[in-house]
Amino acid sequence: MENLSVSKTNGPDFPDDLEYQSGFGNHFSSEAIAGALPQGQNSPLICPFGLYAEQISGTSFTSPRKLNQRSWLYRIKPSVTHEPFKPRVPGHGKLLSEFNQSNSSANPTQLRWKPIEIPDSPTDFIDGLYTICGVGSSFLRHGFAIHMYAANKSMDNCAFCNADGDFLIVPQKGRLWITTECGRLQVSPGEVAVLPQGFRFVVSLPDGPSRGYVAEVFGSHFQLPDLGPIGANGLAASRDFLVPTAWFEESHHPGYTIVQKFGGELFTARQDFSPFNVVAWHGNYLPYKYDLSKFCPYNTVLFDHSDPSINTVLTVPTEHPGVALLDFVIFPPRWLVAEHTFRPPYYHRNCMSEFMGLIYGGYEAKADGFLPGGASLHSCMTPHGPDTKTYEATIAHGNEAGPFKITDTMAFMFESCLIPRICPWALESPSMDPDYYQCWIGLKSHFKSEETMTKSDIQNGRNGIGSSGGH
Repeated sequence: MENLSVSKTNGPDFPDDLEYQSGFGNHFSSEAIAGALPQGQNSPLICPFGLYAEQISGTSFTSPRKLNQRSWLYRIKPSVTHEPFKPRVPGHGKLLSEFNQSNSSANPTQLRWKPIEIPDSPTDFIDGLYTICGVGSSFLRHGFAIHMYAANKSMDNCAFCNADGDFLIVPQKGRLWITTECGRLQVSPGEVAVLPQGFRFVVSLPDGPSRGYVAEVFGSHFQLPDLGPIGANGLAASRDFLVPTAWFEESHHPGYTIVQKFGGELFTARQDFSPFNVVAWHGNYLPYKYDLSKFCPYNTVLFDHSDPSINTVLTVPTEHPGVALLDFVIFPPRWLVAEHTFRPPYYHRNCMSEFMGLIYGGYEAKADGFLPGGASLHSCMTPHGPDTKTYEATIAHGNEAGPFKITDTMAFMFESCLIPRICPWALESPSMDPDYYQCWIGLKSHFKSEETMTKSDIQNGRNGIGSSGGH
């Protein structure tokens, strides 16, 4: 058996050769002690080594088999062994999971936030997490919330459990060591982790200060998008998703606290043992991580700019085919080769709402002002597109531009068919960029009437030179 030495500053030490299992949506099994998994049944009268059998269900029992998600955990003590939950004191105040006119507002203006500062006072992942925007209700099991976090200390003698929905965590600065009931994940900037609803976990910060982004979905789970005419391969490959292997601690923890997010509020319960006492498990409802550098992008090879949906990593579908509750889309390094095309993203108004973040590098449509750790929100039918500097630089080169590779960048987008409401503290934040609109004010008319056009202008127009398309 393995005991964990918990540091009050940087949390548990993770081995450099941390082992994972690979695959998306697979049924996995793992045991930290050989023979700990029951054979032939899920809940025997007495489990091997005297363990308790406990199921965690991510879908209803009667969901179709292809959608059903659940796992069986075999643990030293069951998770029910704790004192009653009580409201956390002091409260948090900046987390929402139900959005209405009393706590958030509608705002069609293009919004942008500069990178947030790391707090001066000791702040762990829980206290450093705050909601930017969202829609719907965790109580009604429909909608989403988008959060950001900034922390400078590891969680100590406590674990977090989100009863409201699934977390998709996108670190931008600093690695995360995430201990879960199924094992451990090391997640670096450029990777993402999904922590399903109900799992208990601890976030440790081996590099000190850390910040990033979190998308939370209510009542649904992330899936790989269908590939359609792309075929059987490309984009995010199933084998590149990694799930942890079983790992446990048996040590006594007097005063250990479970912090549960329930309806956007935080509750605490005390127990005298670590929740990470799962010796073996099997199932398909599991935490996992993915390295964004393994994404295989597809792109145009002749003309026009592809729609951003071609870069979807994960999706949460709705009952309407092709309409997502939430898409996770990335803009990775790739070649641009289109001829007779305005290559950056096109000017656009979208029935979907788009929240963007930047992990590192620069974003191709914004020459200035959009920084790693920052964010922007372009809500339903709000126009957006390249800033003035990007547009002018692009058309100045015209068709002289040869094949060009975008390098050293990783931007992403959370896109939804729902219209998010924005939290007041996000609108009042000192990181809010009040001059964001200025990046488009310099756009000028390049229109030439038929009387002033030269024969060359007319011919170029017929050939499609300078024609644009894109988001």
